Amino acid sequence: MTGPVTTKRPHVVVVGGGFGGLAAVRKLKNADVDITLIDRHTYNTFQPLLYQVATASLNPGDITWFLRAVRAKQDNVRFVKGTVVAMDHDQQSVLLDGNITVRYDYLVVAVGVTANFFGIEGAAEYSMPLYRRTQALALRDRMFANLEDAAINGQNRDLRVVVVGGGATGVEMAGALAEMRNLDLPTTYPELDRDRVHITLVEMAPHVLGPFDARLRDYARKALEKREIDLRLGTAVKEVRPDGVLVESNGTEEFLEAGIVVWASGVTAHSVVGEWGLPQGRGGRIEIDDHQRVRGFRNVFAIGDIAVNPDTPLPQLAQPALQGGKYVATVIKNEVEGKPDPKPFKYRDKGTMATIGRASAIAEVKGLPKLKGFIAWAIWVAVHIASLLDNRNRFATMTNLSIKFLLWRSHSAIVGETPYVIAHEPKVLDANASRGGKKAAKKAAKKAAKKATSDERPDPR
Repeated sequence: MTGPVTTKRPHVVVVGGGFGGLAAVRKLKNADVDITLIDRHTYNTFQPLLYQVATASLNPGDITWFLRAVRAKQDNVRFVKGTVVAMDHDQQSVLLDGNITVRYDYLVVAVGVTANFFGIEGAAEYSMPLYRRTQALALRDRMFANLEDAAINGQNRDLRVVVVGGGATGVEMAGALAEMRNLDLPTTYPELDRDRVHITLVEMAPHVLGPFDARLRDYARKALEKREIDLRLGTAVKEVRPDGVLVESNGTEEFLEAGIVVWASGVTAHSVVGEWGLPQGRGGRIEIDDHQRVRGFRNVFAIGDIAVNPDTPLPQLAQPALQGGKYVATVIKNEVEGKPDPKPFKYRDKGTMATIGRASAIAEVKGLPKLKGFIAWAIWVAVHIASLLDNRNRFATMTNLSIKFLLWRSHSAIVGETPYVIAHEPKVLDANASRGGKKAAKKAAKKAAKKATSDERPDPR
């Protein structure tokens, strides 16, 4: 395709193949329209489980879905791989890289958001966000590269991973890293001193998981502390450097040396959105009305994380995107059929949840009491597996998570390529030391497993 796209039926262009974009496309299956789905990737990524890829528990293919497969059950849609570089709303066209023009009768913007570094010096250059598959793989490979280097060259200094942000992504990432250190490292890396491997979680607020009930937040904090996570609440990041993070708490600055800094602190719109001629509000989000239309436009809609109704802002979660996508499809279908608009969009909050680790989670689910511990964790697992887009993804994810969570003696990891390890000085490996290390590792792993199990005993309160 090198020129403009023209169709006889109304042409709906959906930019973004995430939760909201796919929901809109699928809802338009039986509508008298032609649909073009545009995304810079050929796959949809299930972002809530990216941290499981980063911590070597899932394959990237477990949580990605081929966007062209949408045609298997829907022949009024086609996929175009491309990045939007400009929009001309007078001509009703979208310009993609490669000088490709796509014309539309209806435009749905569902491009999602990206990491917000809040102007903190060094954060964009030296920290590692976790919003794309490539970022999760880069983080995983960096982590194992650091471990292999330390295993050969010794721990002449402590190893530390700093996770910035106490929301769901930060808490889940820190919890998974701590369990890897506590349960797996004593067996897989007997050369390392587990007590010199640190997981630090930095959060500016006085608590983690701010949107949740205070009792659930308190449970999450205790669960993190029991996993021996270095929890820094009420602490601000002042600067990220190649070798760590400068933080400040109560007016006192401290430098935390770290080999990896994971950035899970806030989101913002992609900078290119500002060039699309659409009104933007806080965080660069596109302003919409109560019918999900972009303010000032009749045939342009925005849904999901990139959209905000200033009068009734919604959380940037999967459910608002899914519900918004289905609603916009109904608005378009009604207009094509000459029917009036449906009632204004009303979000139905089904609840939120977050996991801290094996058999430990919190959940606020509509119609249920506030949940914590194993029951919340079981619901979290079931919901996330069911939310994947294909049976292949569900089966693969269920299999890999079952191996991780149910087979305590399994210490396997899904790994990729890491750089060659070069000894800093000539080294001779001692087999006897290795046998001693295995014995110590077995003892440490048994102790860690016992501690992790005791963490999930019911709170007597």
